[in-house]
Amino acid sequence: MKVVCIGELLIDFICTDTNKQLHDSVNFIKKAGGAPANVAATVSKLGGKAEFIGKVGNDPFGVFLKQVLTDANVGTKGVLFDAEHPTTLAFVSLTDDGERDFVFNRGADGELTRTDVLIKTNQSEIYHFGSATALLPSVTRDTYISVMEECSSKDEFVSFDPNYRSALWLNEDAFKTAVLPCLKWTHLLKVSEEELVILGGNNDSSIGLEYLHGLGCPFILVTLGKKGTLVSYNNLHKIVPSIPIKSIDSTGAGDAFIGAILYQLAKHRKVSFDHSELCQMVTFANKVGALTCTQMGAISAIPTLDQLKEVK
Repeated sequence: MKVVCIGELLIDFICTDTNKQLHDSVNFIKKAGGAPANVAATVSKLGGKAEFIGKVGNDPFGVFLKQVLTDANVGTKGVLFDAEHPTTLAFVSLTDDGERDFVFNRGADGELTRTDVLIKTNQSEIYHFGSATALLPSVTRDTYISVMEECSSKDEFVSFDPNYRSALWLNEDAFKTAVLPCLKWTHLLKVSEEELVILGGNNDSSIGLEYLHGLGCPFILVTLGKKGTLVSYNNLHKIVPSIPIKSIDSTGAGDAFIGAILYQLAKHRKVSFDHSELCQMVTFANKVGALTCTQMGAISAIPTLDQLKEVK
Protein backbone atom coordinates (compact mmCIF):
# COMPACT_ATOMS: atom_id res chain seq x y z
CA MET A 1 0.00 0.00 0.00
CA LYS A 2 1.13 3.54 -0.69
CA VAL A 3 0.89 6.38 1.83
CA VAL A 4 -0.13 9.70 0.24
CA CYS A 5 0.63 12.78 2.36
CA ILE A 6 -1.01 16.13 1.61
CA GLY A 7 -0.09 19.56 2.98
CA GLU A 8 2.89 21.82 3.53
CA LEU A 9 6.48 21.41 2.40
CA LEU A 10 8.65 24.21 3.78
CA ILE A 11 12.05 25.37 4.94
CA ASP A 12 12.87 25.19 8.64
CA PHE A 13 15.55 27.75 9.51
CA ILE A 14 16.76 26.31 12.80
CA CYS A 15 18.72 28.49 15.19
CA THR A 16 22.00 26.89 16.24
CA ASP A 17 22.23 29.15 19.31
CA THR A 18 20.53 26.77 21.77
CA ASN A 19 18.40 27.93 24.66
CA LYS A 20 17.59 31.26 23.00
CA GLN A 21 14.29 32.79 21.97
CA LEU A 22 13.98 33.86 18.35
CA HIS A 23 14.42 37.55 19.15
CA ASP A 24 17.87 36.74 20.56
CA SER A 25 18.83 34.27 17.81
CA VAL A 26 21.59 34.98 15.29
CA ASN A 27 22.77 31.79 13.56
CA PHE A 28 20.49 29.52 11.54
CA ILE A 29 20.84 26.42 9.37
CA LYS A 30 18.47 25.41 6.56
CA LYS A 31 16.52 22.16 6.87
CA ALA A 32 13.63 20.68 4.88
CA GLY A 33 10.40 20.39 6.84
CA GLY A 34 6.63 20.46 6.87
CA ALA A 35 4.58 17.91 8.84
CA PRO A 36 3.14 15.83 5.96
CA ALA A 37 6.47 15.89 4.12
CA ASN A 38 8.16 14.55 7.26
CA VAL A 39 5.60 11.73 7.42
CA ALA A 40 6.14 10.83 3.76
CA ALA A 41 9.91 10.81 4.25
CA THR A 42 9.55 8.55 7.30
CA VAL A 43 7.49 5.99 5.38
CA SER A 44 10.00 6.01 2.54
CA LYS A 45 13.14 5.92 4.71
CA LEU A 46 11.74 2.89 6.52
CA GLY A 47 11.30 1.11 3.19
CA GLY A 48 7.68 1.86 2.33
CA LYS A 49 6.04 3.66 -0.60
CA ALA A 50 5.10 7.31 -0.10
CA GLU A 51 3.93 10.20 -2.23
CA PHE A 52 3.66 13.88 -1.39
CA ILE A 53 1.15 16.44 -2.68
CA GLY A 54 1.64 20.15 -2.00
CA LYS A 55 2.93 23.49 -3.32
CA VAL A 56 6.26 25.27 -3.02
CA GLY A 57 7.49 28.49 -4.54
CA ASN A 58 9.18 28.55 -7.92
CA ASP A 59 12.41 29.59 -6.22
CA PRO A 60 15.67 28.01 -4.99
CA PHE A 61 14.02 26.88 -1.75
CA GLY A 62 11.28 25.07 -3.66
CA VAL A 63 13.82 23.34 -5.89
CA PHE A 64 15.79 22.29 -2.81
CA LEU A 65 12.71 20.85 -1.10
CA LYS A 66 11.62 18.77 -4.07
CA GLN A 67 15.15 17.39 -4.36
CA VAL A 68 15.18 16.44 -0.66
CA LEU A 69 12.01 14.38 -1.14
CA THR A 70 13.40 12.82 -4.31
CA ASP A 71 16.57 11.86 -2.46
CA ALA A 72 14.40 10.27 0.25
CA ASN A 73 12.61 8.20 -2.44
CA VAL A 74 9.30 10.00 -1.91
CA GLY A 75 7.12 10.32 -5.00
CA THR A 76 7.07 13.99 -6.10
CA LYS A 77 4.62 14.10 -9.02
CA GLY A 78 2.32 16.02 -6.72
CA VAL A 79 4.93 18.66 -5.79
CA LEU A 80 3.81 21.79 -7.65
CA PHE A 81 5.72 25.04 -8.18
CA ASP A 82 3.81 28.30 -7.67
CA ALA A 83 5.13 31.20 -9.72
CA GLU A 84 3.29 33.85 -7.69
CA HIS A 85 4.01 32.85 -4.08
CA PRO A 86 7.34 32.07 -2.40
CA THR A 87 8.16 28.89 -0.53
CA THR A 88 6.87 28.90 3.05
CA LEU A 89 9.55 29.50 5.68
CA ALA A 90 9.58 28.60 9.37
CA PHE A 91 12.08 30.01 11.85
CA VAL A 92 12.74 27.79 14.84
CA SER A 93 14.76 28.26 18.02
CA LEU A 94 15.58 25.45 20.45
CA THR A 95 15.93 25.25 24.22
CA ASP A 96 18.31 22.90 26.01
CA ASP A 97 15.60 20.23 26.35
CA GLY A 98 14.84 20.28 22.61
CA GLU A 99 11.60 22.30 22.79
CA ARG A 100 10.91 24.92 20.14
CA ASP A 101 9.82 28.50 19.44
CA PHE A 102 8.22 29.06 16.00
CA VAL A 103 7.60 31.89 13.55
CA PHE A 104 6.04 31.15 10.14
CA ASN A 105 6.29 33.18 6.94
CA ARG A 106 3.57 31.49 4.91
CA GLY A 107 3.70 31.32 1.14
CA ALA A 108 2.92 28.77 -1.57
CA ASP A 109 1.72 25.97 0.72
CA GLY A 110 -1.52 27.93 1.24
CA GLU A 111 -2.34 27.95 -2.49
CA LEU A 112 -3.13 24.27 -3.13
CA THR A 113 -6.37 24.11 -5.17
CA ARG A 114 -8.85 21.26 -5.45
CA THR A 115 -7.85 20.63 -9.05
CA ASP A 116 -4.23 20.19 -7.91
CA VAL A 117 -5.15 17.03 -5.99
CA LEU A 118 -6.10 13.81 -7.77
CA ILE A 119 -7.64 11.12 -5.60
CA LYS A 120 -6.99 7.63 -6.94
CA THR A 121 -9.70 5.25 -5.80
CA ASN A 122 -9.39 1.49 -5.46
CA GLN A 123 -5.61 1.80 -5.22
CA SER A 124 -5.33 0.52 -1.62
CA GLU A 125 -3.83 3.82 -0.56
CA ILE A 126 -3.65 5.49 2.84
CA TYR A 127 -4.22 9.25 2.83
CA HIS A 128 -2.52 11.27 5.55
CA PHE A 129 -3.59 14.80 6.43
CA GLY A 130 -1.09 16.18 8.91
CA SER A 131 -0.45 19.84 8.44
CA ALA A 132 0.24 22.65 10.89
CA THR A 133 -0.98 25.23 8.36
CA ALA A 134 -3.58 23.52 6.15
CA LEU A 135 -6.64 24.39 8.26
CA LEU A 136 -5.69 28.06 8.55
CA PRO A 137 -7.82 30.36 6.33
CA SER A 138 -6.49 29.88 2.78
CA VAL A 139 -7.20 28.20 -0.55
CA THR A 140 -5.56 25.07 0.87
CA ARG A 141 -8.04 24.90 3.75
CA ASP A 142 -11.01 24.42 1.42
CA THR A 143 -9.00 21.92 -0.60
CA TYR A 144 -7.99 19.96 2.49
CA ILE A 145 -11.54 19.60 3.77
CA SER A 146 -12.88 18.67 0.33
CA VAL A 147 -10.21 16.03 -0.29
CA MET A 148 -10.56 14.54 3.20
CA GLU A 149 -14.32 14.20 2.76
CA GLU A 150 -13.90 12.63 -0.68
CA CYS A 151 -11.35 10.10 0.57
CA SER A 152 -13.69 9.05 3.35
CA SER A 153 -16.68 8.77 0.99
CA LYS A 154 -14.63 6.47 -1.27
CA ASP A 155 -13.61 4.26 1.68
CA GLU A 156 -9.97 5.27 1.56
CA PHE A 157 -8.20 5.09 4.94
CA VAL A 158 -7.78 8.60 6.38
CA SER A 159 -5.08 9.51 8.91
CA PHE A 160 -5.13 12.96 10.52
CA ASP A 161 -2.66 14.88 12.70
CA PRO A 162 -3.88 18.45 13.38
CA ASN A 163 -0.46 19.77 14.56
CA TYR A 164 -1.47 22.69 16.78
CA ARG A 165 0.96 25.64 16.88
CA SER A 166 -0.02 28.52 19.16
CA ALA A 167 1.94 30.97 16.98
CA LEU A 168 -0.42 30.22 14.06
CA TRP A 169 -3.85 30.40 15.68
CA LEU A 170 -5.66 33.35 17.23
CA ASN A 171 -6.77 31.11 20.09
CA GLU A 172 -7.41 27.48 20.98
CA ASP A 173 -11.14 27.75 20.21
CA ALA A 174 -10.39 28.69 16.60
CA PHE A 175 -8.20 25.60 16.26
CA LYS A 176 -10.83 23.38 17.86
CA THR A 177 -13.57 24.76 15.60
CA ALA A 178 -11.49 24.00 12.52
CA VAL A 179 -10.43 20.49 13.54
CA LEU A 180 -13.47 18.82 15.14
CA PRO A 181 -15.66 18.67 11.99
CA CYS A 182 -12.89 16.68 10.28
CA LEU A 183 -13.06 13.82 12.78
CA LYS A 184 -16.14 12.30 11.15
CA TRP A 185 -13.92 11.50 8.14
CA THR A 186 -10.94 10.32 10.20
CA HIS A 187 -10.04 6.68 10.84
CA LEU A 188 -6.79 7.35 12.71
CA LEU A 189 -6.21 10.50 14.76
CA LYS A 190 -2.79 11.35 16.17
CA VAL A 191 -2.66 14.16 18.74
CA SER A 192 -0.27 15.44 21.37
CA GLU A 193 -1.18 15.62 25.05
CA GLU A 194 -1.84 19.37 24.67
CA GLU A 195 -4.03 18.84 21.60
CA LEU A 196 -6.10 16.20 23.40
CA VAL A 197 -6.92 18.72 26.15
CA ILE A 198 -7.83 21.41 23.60
CA LEU A 199 -9.93 19.18 21.34
CA GLY A 200 -11.38 16.97 24.05
CA GLY A 201 -12.32 19.93 26.22
CA ASN A 202 -11.18 18.27 29.43
CA ASN A 203 -7.97 17.70 31.40
CA ASP A 204 -9.10 14.12 32.02
CA SER A 205 -7.76 12.12 29.05
CA SER A 206 -10.47 9.44 29.36
CA ILE A 207 -13.24 12.02 29.04
CA GLY A 208 -11.48 13.77 26.17
CA LEU A 209 -10.94 10.52 24.28
CA GLU A 210 -14.54 9.45 24.77
CA TYR A 211 -15.68 12.78 23.32
CA LEU A 212 -13.41 12.51 20.25
CA HIS A 213 -14.41 8.89 19.63
CA GLY A 214 -18.02 10.04 19.78
CA LEU A 215 -17.39 12.41 16.87
CA GLY A 216 -16.64 9.42 14.66
CA CYS A 217 -12.93 8.65 15.02
CA PRO A 218 -12.34 4.99 16.06
CA PHE A 219 -8.55 4.97 16.51
CA ILE A 220 -6.67 7.62 18.52
CA LEU A 221 -2.98 7.84 19.43
CA VAL A 222 -1.83 10.45 21.95
CA THR A 223 1.92 11.15 22.00
CA LEU A 224 3.18 11.87 25.52
CA GLY A 225 6.83 12.73 24.82
CA LYS A 226 9.29 10.72 26.87
CA LYS A 227 6.41 8.92 28.62
CA GLY A 228 5.43 7.15 25.42
CA THR A 229 2.07 6.96 23.64
CA LEU A 230 -1.49 6.57 24.89
CA VAL A 231 -3.42 4.15 22.66
CA SER A 232 -7.21 4.29 22.51
CA TYR A 233 -8.78 1.74 20.18
CA ASN A 234 -11.50 -0.91 20.42
CA ASN A 235 -11.67 -1.00 24.24
CA LEU A 236 -7.88 -0.70 24.56
CA HIS A 237 -6.73 2.25 26.68
CA LYS A 238 -3.04 1.83 27.40
CA ILE A 239 0.22 3.78 27.57
CA VAL A 240 2.99 2.17 25.51
CA PRO A 241 6.38 3.36 26.82
CA SER A 242 9.11 4.94 24.69
CA ILE A 243 12.90 4.59 24.97
CA PRO A 244 15.13 7.01 26.93
CA ILE A 245 17.13 9.42 24.76
CA LYS A 246 18.90 12.78 25.03
CA SER A 247 16.69 15.12 23.04
CA ILE A 248 18.53 17.62 20.85
CA ASP A 249 15.66 18.75 18.61
CA SER A 250 12.07 17.50 18.84
CA THR A 251 11.16 18.95 15.42
CA GLY A 252 9.47 16.24 13.38
CA ALA A 253 9.34 13.65 16.17
CA GLY A 254 5.55 13.39 16.10
CA ASP A 255 5.61 13.21 12.30
CA ALA A 256 8.19 10.42 12.41
CA PHE A 257 6.01 8.58 14.92
CA ILE A 258 2.85 8.67 12.80
CA GLY A 259 4.90 7.95 9.68
CA ALA A 260 6.19 4.79 11.35
CA ILE A 261 2.62 3.76 12.21
CA LEU A 262 1.44 4.32 8.63
CA TYR A 263 4.48 2.49 7.26
CA GLN A 264 3.46 -0.58 9.25
CA LEU A 265 -0.20 -0.35 8.20
CA ALA A 266 0.84 -0.09 4.56
CA LYS A 267 3.41 -2.87 4.83
CA HIS A 268 0.94 -5.36 6.26
CA ARG A 269 -1.90 -4.12 4.01
CA LYS A 270 -4.34 -3.97 6.90
CA VAL A 271 -6.08 -1.25 8.87
CA SER A 272 -7.43 -3.31 11.74
CA PHE A 273 -5.46 -5.29 14.31
CA ASP A 274 -5.62 -6.97 17.69
CA HIS A 275 -4.32 -5.30 20.85
CA SER A 276 -0.99 -7.16 20.87
CA GLU A 277 -0.21 -6.21 17.26
CA LEU A 278 -1.15 -2.61 17.92
CA CYS A 279 1.11 -2.29 20.96
CA GLN A 280 4.02 -3.76 18.96
CA MET A 281 3.40 -1.21 16.20
CA VAL A 282 3.33 1.66 18.67
CA THR A 283 6.52 0.44 20.37
CA PHE A 284 8.27 0.51 16.99
CA ALA A 285 6.88 3.98 16.19
CA ASN A 286 7.91 5.32 19.61
CA LYS A 287 11.46 4.25 18.84
CA VAL A 288 11.42 6.01 15.46
CA GLY A 289 10.06 9.21 17.00
CA ALA A 290 12.57 9.13 19.84
CA LEU A 291 15.58 8.65 17.58
CA THR A 292 14.43 11.56 15.42
CA CYS A 293 14.96 13.80 18.47
CA THR A 294 18.65 12.89 18.70
CA GLN A 295 19.63 14.96 15.64
CA MET A 296 18.85 18.47 14.44
CA GLY A 297 16.24 18.90 11.74
CA ALA A 298 13.29 16.76 10.72
CA ILE A 299 13.67 14.78 7.47
CA SER A 300 17.43 14.50 7.83
CA ALA A 301 17.04 13.14 11.39
CA ILE A 302 14.55 10.37 10.62
CA PRO A 303 16.23 6.97 11.12
CA THR A 304 16.36 4.14 8.60
CA LEU A 305 15.59 0.52 9.47
CA ASP A 306 19.30 -0.24 9.68
CA GLN A 307 19.84 2.61 12.15
CA LEU A 308 16.90 1.36 14.25
CA LYS A 309 18.46 -2.11 14.48
CA GLU A 310 21.54 -0.59 16.09
CA VAL A 311 19.49 0.69 19.05
CA LYS A 312 18.17 -1.81 21.57
